[in-house]
Amino acid sequence: MNKPITKPEASTEDPFLWLEDRTSKQSLDWVYGQNEIAVGELQGDPFYQASFQTALDLMTAEDNIAVGAAIAGHVYNFWQDKTNALGLWRRTTVASYKTEKPVWETIIDFDQLAAKEGIKWVFSGASRLYPDFSRCLLSMSPDGGDASEMREFDIETRSFIEGGFRAPASKSSFSWLDKDTVIVSAAFEEADKTESGYPRVIKLWKRGTALEEAKPIFEAQKDDLAAGAGVEFDGDKRHVFLARAINFFASHSFLHLPSGENRRIPLPDDATDTSLFKDQLVFGVRTPWTAPDGTVCQPDGLYSLDFAHWIETGNFGAIETLLAPAHRVSIAGLARTQDRLFISLMDNVRGKVLVCERSDGAWSMKPVALPENGTVGISHAEHFGSSVSFSFTDFLTPSSIIWSDDDGETLETVKSQPARFDASLLISEQFEARSKDGTMIPYFVVRRRDQQGPVPTLLYGYGGFEVPLLPGYAGVRGRLWLEKGNAYVQACIRGGGEFGPAWHQAALKGNRQNGFDDFAAVAEDVVRRGIATASSLGIQGGSNGGLLTGVSLTQRPELFGAVIIEVPLLDMLRYTELPPGASWMAEYGDPSKPEDAKWLSAYSPYQHVKANAAYPPVLLTTSTADDRVHPGHARKMAARLQEAGHDRTLFFEETEGGHGGRGDRRPQAAQTAMKYVFLQRALGAKA
Repeated sequence: MNKPITKPEASTEDPFLWLEDRTSKQSLDWVYGQNEIAVGELQGDPFYQASFQTALDLMTAEDNIAVGAAIAGHVYNFWQDKTNALGLWRRTTVASYKTEKPVWETIIDFDQLAAKEGIKWVFSGASRLYPDFSRCLLSMSPDGGDASEMREFDIETRSFIEGGFRAPASKSSFSWLDKDTVIVSAAFEEADKTESGYPRVIKLWKRGTALEEAKPIFEAQKDDLAAGAGVEFDGDKRHVFLARAINFFASHSFLHLPSGENRRIPLPDDATDTSLFKDQLVFGVRTPWTAPDGTVCQPDGLYSLDFAHWIETGNFGAIETLLAPAHRVSIAGLARTQDRLFISLMDNVRGKVLVCERSDGAWSMKPVALPENGTVGISHAEHFGSSVSFSFTDFLTPSSIIWSDDDGETLETVKSQPARFDASLLISEQFEARSKDGTMIPYFVVRRRDQQGPVPTLLYGYGGFEVPLLPGYAGVRGRLWLEKGNAYVQACIRGGGEFGPAWHQAALKGNRQNGFDDFAAVAEDVVRRGIATASSLGIQGGSNGGLLTGVSLTQRPELFGAVIIEVPLLDMLRYTELPPGASWMAEYGDPSKPEDAKWLSAYSPYQHVKANAAYPPVLLTTSTADDRVHPGHARKMAARLQEAGHDRTLFFEETEGGHGGRGDRRPQAAQTAMKYVFLQRALGAKA
């Protein structure tokens, strides 16, 4: 099935180290050879073309919801369809947005721009200038990766500003201080970067001067994750915040004063969910913290302090409890309009939103009257106005946008995605599995209501970085998998954020095995309930989830009939050597430290491939342009599996699109169809 592997620059310690060279001829020749095999086998399947067309049709359907954010009377949206492969950045009035067929004005047509400049630009966002928001600092990636070029753009004239602010592609970020000054979080030269490759120095860049002349105002440490900066408006007050992100879960925040002083805000390092609202600094904590006034702040709670008082006196004063912690309730995020603060919550992995007011020195709070028993999110909140919108979905309910122009008081469903598959015969259920240490792990199952015996089943997991997996409608999954009588399972394992910081910390660093055990427990429970057999159970995960499925392959291959490993981390003893891997040491540990290397080496999939193991079929995918998780992980794992004789290992590498597969939908649809064909073939599913 697979071509023999050549080793042009083999190392005695790691024979496939040469595959870490992202763009060398040797590496790319190997990639092209692997792609030829995977494409031939999966795209050559008689059912591939119909699956591809279905995926592409759904990804580019003109009746997909145009999700947008309101600012200064307009709703802005980024849109892709069959005609606009790279997409349109566009806007319409709020009144028009609420109609069935809004009248959109195109701001930038990225397909036209790509044709003009010969670069497939991928839109990465825009920072708009207060108070009229017509000028913006536009970010565009040349290959879909995280590194983006910045150019100043005028929304009213639909044109780049001649002689305006412009910076080459990098992982820097930009925001406005005023119309003639840009705050630059710089990552251009090596001296500007942290060891992880992210911005280390904050600079002020004046109009008419060279970027190299920008004045540094703040620096993080070289071994920090990153430095960041931005302007926050609270009513008519403007604050410049600076941050030294020590790692993903710890940071120091500073207020940049007019005097030039950077005054540290003495919150705990692991403060989270911060927001400035009506002179109150709202915050949460990841571990218990006793405030200067003696208040004990607990994880999964929200607290506030008088920020204006702190600016004036340097003292926090009294800490108020805005939201007390509750069992299996965690905070998903905060957003604010001009007069309201919104709190998005997860209650046993089901969403709800609270709206808060601040008046006469006290907080008041009530729930927003949104649908229950699904995933509710805040789509946008207009910082300088009163519009706010919410999304609602679950596994069987198409997504909808619920809009309010009066801070959540009056709600109107303004957008509903049409049904993409027949859900009338399906049921969504929530179960729990007992993990190895006795912890109960919730998971969701979507399947036919009348299922009689085991069916091909796809189990999906992530389990990292405090990121929750929530119920959501997926038309492609419905059409290519569920409608054919197959089942889908989503596991809420430890390491994720489904139940707040403690759920994440239970699988952090040396506790990582807990998350892997959780996933195995869910797989076993699915089989025990008769939903699937081991041979009909496939697993899928991407990025940190790719590590999860890689470990599942090497630790418990007998539990699965197919394994999909997407844009993964797999060599955990070298991950810090592959940029920006050093940024994740707070999650996984530091392999240069013997204690950390001990637990990393205990599970690192790349080092645990065995020739005599009975592995199920494996599909590994990655992207040459992925500058977040290096493609070397997937390449080396595929090579090692194949060398060990596991000839049911397929590898496919996309040549553009970055970590999240941004850009043209056609390659995304092709890869999606290939994965479902792979599962059908491996698990005996109906095509």
